[in-house]
Amino acid sequence: MKLPHILFALSVLGCCLAADTPSPTNFGIKDGSVPEDPREAGRGGQFMDFPTWPVSKELPNDLFTFCRLRYNSEDWGRGRRGYGGGKWTTDYPDADLNFSFRLQQLTSLQVSPKGAIVDINADQMRHYPFIYMIEPGHISLTDDEARTMREYMLNGGFIMVDDFWGEEEWDVFHVALKQIFPDREAQELPLEHEIFHMVFPLKVKPQIPSVGHAMAGRSQGITFERIDAQTPHYRGVFDDKKRLMMIICHNTDLGDGWEEEGTDPWYFREFSEKYAYPLGINIIFYALTH
Repeated sequence: MKLPHILFALSVLGCCLAADTPSPTNFGIKDGSVPEDPREAGRGGQFMDFPTWPVSKELPNDLFTFCRLRYNSEDWGRGRRGYGGGKWTTDYPDADLNFSFRLQQLTSLQVSPKGAIVDINADQMRHYPFIYMIEPGHISLTDDEARTMREYMLNGGFIMVDDFWGEEEWDVFHVALKQIFPDREAQELPLEHEIFHMVFPLKVKPQIPSVGHAMAGRSQGITFERIDAQTPHYRGVFDDKKRLMMIICHNTDLGDGWEEEGTDPWYFREFSEKYAYPLGINIIFYALTH
């Protein structure tokens, strides 16, 4: 499918912000370690050429904001002295900026050009119905943080987990998952699940590698990054009413498909265009309408 030629007249009602307390800045963390506009995150203006677009002056908060979670990683830390200090920063800000641009370009959803970052903090998280968590294979949670994440999802929030590979990283994340939901297990989502067909009908559950691994394995058709990560898994955690609260994308990397869309034309065609953007858009629209 050719994404630049597809437009959708889709409307999502009442889904863009927490119901009665809009965030006036569309931004979460307050310690000053990350600029509010991700285009200012790099050195020497390296991200300033990413596209931006106007938002409604009448309803400046009536829009979807791509939100990334800041968390602690074992031996990595939270990056308090700068945005580059933790696993949570992987693919930032390129992935966030590219995905937000494509989301507003290809759908009728009104999208913030800035995005947001939040800590595991209830007052920050409650403004965002969708939160993206990347590379949790070394995540370290406190019990208070686990409770905050649990309450966020049980109260209607949705978390997308992405970009971690192999059994060791799954085991570390699973410990955190059991902290969050001691009485729930992640379930493998079948290809027939609605999330794979929400906007773009996918015929496979894709494995999206980093651009480097994709190029290295191109001649052999290898897309896995580790020998114990050959099969992509898309697992879900459901509430008592069978609402999907969390999608866990394991042995795959949608974020790299967004971040690296301009690195190589073949990678864009085979991974960004075919899978990373369609599935990302499907997940967003599923999260906002369920």
